[in-house]
Amino acid sequence: MESQRKSSGEEDNSGERGSLHTWKGYSYSVTPERVLLSRPVLQAALGTRHGVLLVEGGQVYSFGEFPWKQSQVSEVDPLKPVLESALSGQRVVAVAAGSFHSGALTEDGGVHMWGENSFGQCGLSSLTVVPNPTPVAVMDPDTSPPHTIRVLELACGEQHSLALSAQHEVWAWGSGCQLGLVTTIFPVWKPLKVEHLVGRHVLQVACGAFHSLALVRCLPPQESRRPIPDKCGQCNQLLYTMTDKEDHVIISDSHYCPLGVELLAEGEARLGPGRSPPLGLLSSPSEPLSSHTSAPAPGPHPSITEHTYYERGRTVAQNGEVLTTTDADISASGTDSDRGVGGAGSRNSPDPDDQAVKEYLKKLSDTSLAEETAKMTIAGASFQPPADSLDLLTSDLIPGVMPVTTSSALNNLVSSCASAVGERVVSTYEALSLKKMINYYYPGVGGVAGVPGGVPGGFPGGPAEVRVRLEESMQGKKSCSTGDIREEEAEGLSRRLSLPGLLSQVSPRLLRRASRPRVQAVPLTLVGGLPEAGELLPSLQTEVWSWGRGEEGQLGHGDNLPRLQPLCIKCLSSKEVVLVAAGAHHSLALTAQSQVFSWGSNSSGQLGHMASPTTIPRLAKLSEGIRVWDVGAGAQHTLLLADGDCYQPILYYSGQQVRGGVQDTPQDQTEGYSYTQQPVLLPFCMNLGYVSGVFAGGQSCVALADRTVMGFIASLHELATAERKFYCKLSSVKNHILRPLLDLESLSTALGPASTVLLRSLVRCYSRLCHLTGQHSASLTANLRRRREFKSLVMLEHASIFLDTYNEYCCSVGNFLVMGGFQALAKPSLEFFGKCPELLQRLAESSEENIPLSDLLVTLFYLPMRHLHEYGRLLLKLGTCFEVSSVDYQKLQDGCSKFEALALHLKRRRKEAEYTYHFWKSFPGKMTDSLRNPRRRLICESSNKALTLQNSGRFSVNWFILFNDALVHAQFSTHHVFPLATLWVEPIPEENTGLHGLKLISPEETFTLLACSSMEKAKWLRSINQAVDQAMTGAGQSGSGAGQRAEPPISRTASYTFYKDSRLKEATYEGRWLAGKPNGRGMVKWLDGRLYTGTFKNGLEDGFGDYVMPSKTLNLNDHYQGHWKEGKMHGIGTYKYATGELYEGSFQDNMRHGHGMLRSGTLNSSSPSVFIGQWVHDKKTGYGVFDDITRGEKYMGMWQDDQRQGTGVIVTQFGLYYEGAFNNNKMQGTGVLLSEDNTTYEGEFSEDWTLNGKGVLTMPNGDYFEGSFTGEWGSGLKVTGSFFKPNLYDSDGDKGRAVKLGRLAVPSEEKWRVVFEECWMRLGCEAPGQGENQRAWENIAVALTTSRRQHRDSPEMNLSRTQNRMLESLEFIPQQHVGPVTMEKYDSIRRYLIKACDMPLHPLGRLLETLVAVYRMTYVGVGANRRLLLQAVNEIMSYLARIFQLVRFLFPDLPEEGGAIPEPSSNPQDKKDSNCADTQLESPKPGRVVSSSALLLPVLLPRLYPPLFTLYALEKEKEDDVYWECVLRLNKQPDVALLAFLGVQHKFWPVSVPVLGEKTEVVSSTKDACFASATETLQQISTTFTPSDKLQVIQLTFEEITKEVMSSLEDNFLWSMDDLFPVFLYVVLRARIRNLGSEVSLIEDLMDPCVQHGEHGIMFTTLKACYYQIQHEKTT
Repeated sequence: MESQRKSSGEEDNSGERGSLHTWKGYSYSVTPERVLLSRPVLQAALGTRHGVLLVEGGQVYSFGEFPWKQSQVSEVDPLKPVLESALSGQRVVAVAAGSFHSGALTEDGGVHMWGENSFGQCGLSSLTVVPNPTPVAVMDPDTSPPHTIRVLELACGEQHSLALSAQHEVWAWGSGCQLGLVTTIFPVWKPLKVEHLVGRHVLQVACGAFHSLALVRCLPPQESRRPIPDKCGQCNQLLYTMTDKEDHVIISDSHYCPLGVELLAEGEARLGPGRSPPLGLLSSPSEPLSSHTSAPAPGPHPSITEHTYYERGRTVAQNGEVLTTTDADISASGTDSDRGVGGAGSRNSPDPDDQAVKEYLKKLSDTSLAEETAKMTIAGASFQPPADSLDLLTSDLIPGVMPVTTSSALNNLVSSCASAVGERVVSTYEALSLKKMINYYYPGVGGVAGVPGGVPGGFPGGPAEVRVRLEESMQGKKSCSTGDIREEEAEGLSRRLSLPGLLSQVSPRLLRRASRPRVQAVPLTLVGGLPEAGELLPSLQTEVWSWGRGEEGQLGHGDNLPRLQPLCIKCLSSKEVVLVAAGAHHSLALTAQSQVFSWGSNSSGQLGHMASPTTIPRLAKLSEGIRVWDVGAGAQHTLLLADGDCYQPILYYSGQQVRGGVQDTPQDQTEGYSYTQQPVLLPFCMNLGYVSGVFAGGQSCVALADRTVMGFIASLHELATAERKFYCKLSSVKNHILRPLLDLESLSTALGPASTVLLRSLVRCYSRLCHLTGQHSASLTANLRRRREFKSLVMLEHASIFLDTYNEYCCSVGNFLVMGGFQALAKPSLEFFGKCPELLQRLAESSEENIPLSDLLVTLFYLPMRHLHEYGRLLLKLGTCFEVSSVDYQKLQDGCSKFEALALHLKRRRKEAEYTYHFWKSFPGKMTDSLRNPRRRLICESSNKALTLQNSGRFSVNWFILFNDALVHAQFSTHHVFPLATLWVEPIPEENTGLHGLKLISPEETFTLLACSSMEKAKWLRSINQAVDQAMTGAGQSGSGAGQRAEPPISRTASYTFYKDSRLKEATYEGRWLAGKPNGRGMVKWLDGRLYTGTFKNGLEDGFGDYVMPSKTLNLNDHYQGHWKEGKMHGIGTYKYATGELYEGSFQDNMRHGHGMLRSGTLNSSSPSVFIGQWVHDKKTGYGVFDDITRGEKYMGMWQDDQRQGTGVIVTQFGLYYEGAFNNNKMQGTGVLLSEDNTTYEGEFSEDWTLNGKGVLTMPNGDYFEGSFTGEWGSGLKVTGSFFKPNLYDSDGDKGRAVKLGRLAVPSEEKWRVVFEECWMRLGCEAPGQGENQRAWENIAVALTTSRRQHRDSPEMNLSRTQNRMLESLEFIPQQHVGPVTMEKYDSIRRYLIKACDMPLHPLGRLLETLVAVYRMTYVGVGANRRLLLQAVNEIMSYLARIFQLVRFLFPDLPEEGGAIPEPSSNPQDKKDSNCADTQLESPKPGRVVSSSALLLPVLLPRLYPPLFTLYALEKEKEDDVYWECVLRLNKQPDVALLAFLGVQHKFWPVSVPVLGEKTEVVSSTKDACFASATETLQQISTTFTPSDKLQVIQLTFEEITKEVMSSLEDNFLWSMDDLFPVFLYVVLRARIRNLGSEVSLIEDLMDPCVQHGEHGIMFTTLKACYYQIQHEKTT
C-alpha cells in the first residue's frame, strides 16, 4: 500500500482528498459526520468501539473509546482523533483494528500492536493491556539465526491477530481455534506460522470475532496433481472401502476422523450430531483427506480437518425440493445450548445398518427415481450427486487434454471390482469418472467455472467430488456451486439419479450422452491466467479458506462446526473472489464480477438476503446492474460500495438499524424496521463526493471520499467503472450465450469439423480477453482503493498485453465469420433462444427490429472492439487534467493513440472479413471448398473484366482474385494459386504499346495482365504490391504499417513448392529469392528424401552446399558436402557414400574429376583400400597411389579408366619391389623385381608377379642367370638359359651389374601434375605460367574472403584465433609483387610465403596441404621401403621446382633459380660497379642467391620430414649400425684417453673445464667434460629439419670448439685441417648421434647447390669424413 501519494494530476488540496465520514445505521435521518484532520486519510480500521486512521505521511490517529489508555478522560469527544505519538518516528503504511486492540504496519514490514491483550492478541507476553503501540517481533525459528519476517498485511479479531508475510505465508497469535495452529495451549504469545497454508500463495487475510479467512491463489495445475492418499493422515484408517453386495458394489469414502472437531477442555473430541465411530462399512461419504485444492501442506503437522465431514438429516419432498434440518434448527429447539454440536437425541442416527442397506439395494432396481430418492433419504443414506450435474461437468471436459491421474485407492477399488459386477459398474465409473473431474479446471474450480447464479450440479473440485452429495444435503434449494437456485433447477432434482455409496445403475440418458460424439469443449475459465500478464495483474484464480468457530455458519462449509485448521470453501473456488471481509459472526467475499457472497450470522439481515441456510455462501440480493467493488463488515451490518447509473459511487447498507446510538434489540424480528431484507441505498452517498473505500466495525460505518479537482478523480472512477461494467458484460455473454451454445448436442453436426475448431479457438480467445478484462478491472479497483494515481496503470505501462489479446480475439472472430461460422451457428442458436432472441438483442446492444440471428451473433462477438474506443476516450479524458506540455499528458496521449489506432485497424479487419464472407457466398461452389481458408481475406477481384490475360483466346474466361496471401487465376473449371510471397509484379511501360500492362513473375511462370485503364492498372499494381509486402512482413498485425513502402523488395525470403519444373517437381524450396528465382542461402527438400542446403544462384545450386540423397538399396544416405556450380557438384567437396566409401577431392559436372582421395571400407571390413590421385570423369586416370590394405601392397603409377596402365611401382609389406610396365591392370611388359635380400629379376612379365619371357636373374652374391623365365615369383621358376658366376678378379666394369632403380618408374615431374594444375586454375590460369599476375592476386583475395565468410557461417569449421588474424593479413594483396627485388623485399616475400603456406584457405596453403597428404600417403606404411628413397628425394626436388614456378608467377621480379639479389650499396653512384665487382670477385653468399630450396624448404620439409627421414634410416641401416657400435665402444674411454687415441695435439687439450660454474682440473678419469658445449651444440642437429639449419648447427659447433681452444692459446691462432679434424672427431663421438649417416645423406641430397663450395660446404665435408672415419676406425 502506497503511504505517500503525489498529487495525481492536480495541486494537492488536502481538503479535497481522503476526507473521512462516519455514521451508524441506515435510516433516512442519518447524516454522516466528517472527521476533520490536517492531512488526507489513506486508510481506516474499526473495532467494536474505536477506530484507527492512517493519514498521508504515515501518521496514525485513534478515535472512539480506548479503555487501555489510563490517561483517557471520558469527556473527550469520541470522534476527536488522537495522534499515536509512539509511532511518530515510524512511517506506517497500513493499520488494522480488532474488537478491542489495534495494529500498525511500518514501511520496513515491522508490526506494532496496542490495546487489550488478555488473550495474547497483541503478541506481548505478561501484559493484559498494552497502552501504546509496541513493536512485535515476527521471527522465523526455522532459520538459524532466526530472522525477522517482513509483513505485508495485518488483520485483527476479538482474541487473535493474523499477519501476511512477504513470502505470502500466514502468521497467527492470540487464542482460540481461529489461529489455525496445531496447539491446545492458549494464549499463543508469539507469532507462529500457520503450517497448513505453507506452500500456498496467500493474497489477503481477514479476521472475524472468532473466525479467520484467507484469500489464496490457486495452485497451478501441475502442482495439484499429487497422488491421492489412501489412508487418513491422522488415524491411519483407509479412506475408501469396497463392499460387494449381491449385484451391487458399494464403494464408500465415508471415513470419519475424530480430529476434525474443536478440542474441548477435557481433551476429548466430540463427534458430530448423532454420530458413532465407524464400524466396518459406512455408506455416508465424508471429505477425503487430500482434495484437489487442499492437498496437505508440507510440514510437520498433517491435516486435521480436511477429510472430516458431518451429516445433517434431511427430507426430500415429492417434487424433489430438498428440505433440510440444520444444526441451527436443532439447537433452536432447545436440545443443546452449544450451537456447534447438535443434540444427539434430536434425530435418528444417519448410519443405516447392513440390513437396511441390503433391503434398499434390492428395492432400488425397479422403482421410480423420485420414490427412490425420497425413500433413500428417509432411510438416512446420503444423497448422491445428480447425474445431470455430472453430465454438465463432464460436458465441459476436453477429451484431448485428459490428464492422467495417479492411481488412488478409489481407482484401484473400482478396477478390482469391475469383473465382479460387470460392465454396469465400469460404465457408471466412466460416467462419474474421477479422472474426468480431477485437474480439469484450474485447481478448485467448483462446478462449471464462472457461472454467476450457479449451474445445477457444479462440484467443488478435486477427488472429493464424490462427497459433494453431503454438502448438497445441507443446502436446501441450493446447488453447491452457490448462487440463487432457479425454480427449474429445483424441479430437476426429481429427475436425478441416486447412487448408493458410489455405484449403482446408470441413467440411460447419462450413457447416451457419454456415447454421443461431442464438441470438444473449451475451458471457459482460463487455466493459469495470461502468461504475459504474469505478476502485473491481480490473480482471479483464487480460493477462500476459513477456520475458527463456526456456530453461526460463518466458515461457509455448510455446517456449524469449528475448524481447527484452514479449510477451503470449495463452492467459492471458481468465483474469482478478489476480496474477503469478516464481520463479527459473518463473512463476505467480493468477486471480480462485482458480486458479493455472504454467509454466517444473519440475525439482522447483514447477509443481504433472507435465504437459508446461511452456512454456505450465497449472493447478496442487489438490483440488476449494481456492481459492488468494496465491502466492509461490522458486528451486525454490512456496507457495500458500488457503481450506480453514473460513475459516482453509491453506498448500500444491510443489517442492524441503529437509532440514537442505541441498538435495536432483535428480539422481535417480525418488525420490518430493525433489520434489512436486502441491502438498502444510503441516500446521502451522493453528497460525499467520490468514495474510494468503505470500512465497518462494531456499529459504525466509515467512508473515505475525494472531491474531484479538474476531473481527475472522476476520470479515474469512470475508467474503473467502465472496466467493471465491461467485465460483467463479457461474463454474462460467456455464461448466457457461449456456455449454453457449447453445451448444445447439435452443435458439432451443425458446424462441421472445420468450423468447430474455429469456434473452439474463438472461445479460447474470448476467455483470454474476458480473463484479462477481469484482472484489469480488479487492478483498477485496487488502484482506486489505494493510490488513486495513473502512473501505475498496467494499460499504459504494458499496453502490448491488451493490444495483442484484442488483436488475437478479433482475428479469431474474423476467421469464424469468413468460414460462415455465424450462419451455421444460427440454427442451433435458434433452437436454444427460440424465435424471440431478446436476451441476445439486449446483450448485443442492438435496437434494430427483425435483425437476422446470424447478424446478431456477429454484432455480439464484435462488441468487445468498441471497448478500445472507450479506453482511448478515457485516457484522453485523464490527459486533459494535465498541462499539455507535461510528460504525464504525453504518456496518456501515447496510450490513447495506441488504442485508437488498434480500434481503427480492427474495424478495417472486420470490414475485410465481412467483404470476404460475402464474396464466398457468391463464388462458384466447387472452388470455394479448395480456396476458402479462415485466415484468407479478399482484397480485390476482376469479375468486372478490369483485368485480362494478354493473348488469351476469344472465349476464354480469366478471373483474377487477389487475397491477402495469394493471387488466384480462375478459369472455367480450373484455378491456379500463386502465393504472394513468391510473386513479383512490375508495370510494363506504356510509351510504345498503349496497353496498360502488368508483368507478373512467379517461380515457374511469367505472364502479362492487361488492365482496362491506367487507373485500374495503378490500383492493381498498388494492391498487389501492398499485399505482397504485408504477406512478407506479417503486417496486418499492426495495420498502421500498410502502404509505407512503394513496392516490396525484389530479394526476399520465402517458401515454395514446385509443381512443374522437371528437376524440382514437388520439391519444396525455403530460402532467399531474387526476381522469381532461388538466389542466396536456401534449402530444397524433394519428396523422395533428397535434401540440399546451401547457396543458390539464378535458381541453381551454386557455391557451398550440403546434399543428402537416400540410397535405394541400403537404408542409409549418400552425403555430399562441398562446392557447386550451375546446379552440379563442381569444385572441392567430400562425398560419403551409403556403402561406407568416402571421397574427398575435386568434382566437375557431378563427377569425380581432378585430384581426390577415395577410402573404401574400414580397416576391419572386407576390402579396405585407399586411392589418392587423379580422376577423370569419375574414373581413376593419370598418376595415383593405391594402397591395398588387405594384400599389403602399394601401387604408385599411372592409371587409365580405373585400371593400372603405363609405368608404375609396387612395393609389398614383405619387402618385394617392382617397377615397370602395367597393362590392363596387370604387370605386363618389361620390369624390374627386387626381393628383400637383393635378389633381382630384370625382364618380361605377363601377370602380377609372374615372369614370362627373357630376363636376367641376379643373386645377392653376384651370380646371375640369363635366359627365358616362366612361373610366379616365390613359387618355383622355370628357367631356360645360362648361369654366370663372376670371377673375383674380373674387372670392376662387370661388377656394376647392380640395377639402377627408378628408370621404369613415373618421372617425379610427372607425378601429381593435376594437383599443381588445380592450383594454377585457382589463380585464374589455363595452364602453368599462362595468365595475368594481377588477376591471380585478385583470385587469391576473393578465395580468402569467401572462405572466411563461409567459416563464419558454419561454426563446425572453426579457425583458431591466430589463423583468423593470419587470414585477415593475407586478404591484403602485398606490394612486393611488383618492382625490383631487394634483400628487404626478398625477406618480406619469404615471410608472406610462410604465412600463405600455413593457411589452408590460401591457394598455396591448399597446394602444400595436398602435397603433404599425397607424400605421406605414398611413403608411409608399406611405402616405407628403402628402395623408394631416391624417388622420395626426387619428388621433393620436383615439388620445389614447381612451387618456385608459382612463386615467380606471383612475384615476377624475383630472379630465377641461382640468380643474385643486389646488395643494397651505401653509395648510389658506384652501385653498378660494386654490383659487378661483387658478383665476379667474391664467392656468392647464401643470403644473396635466390634458390628454391632456401625459399621453400623451410616450409615444405618440416611437414615431409618424418616419412623422408624414415626412408634414409632404412637405407643407411647397416652403415649406421657399424658406426653406432664403434661410437659406443669408443665412448667407454675417459676424455684424456680418447683425446690421445684420436691423436689430438696436446696443446688443444683443455686443462680445466667448467663444471656447474666452477673450473675443474681435467684429470685422467674425467669423462664427458672436454668440449662439452660443442658436443651439446652438435646434438641439436637431430632437432632441425632443413639442410641449411643442420649446416648452421655444424658451423656453431666449430665456433664452440674454436672458442674453447682460443681460451688457452694466443689470439691470432688459425686452424689447419690436420689440427681441427681430430678435435672435431672427438666432438662427433661424444655427441653420440644415432642416425648420423642418415643426417649426412639428407644434407648431401638436399643441400643448396650454391653452398657446396663455401665455408658450409667444407664444414659439411669434415662431418662426413668423421662419419666414415668412425665406421672404419680400428680400436686397437
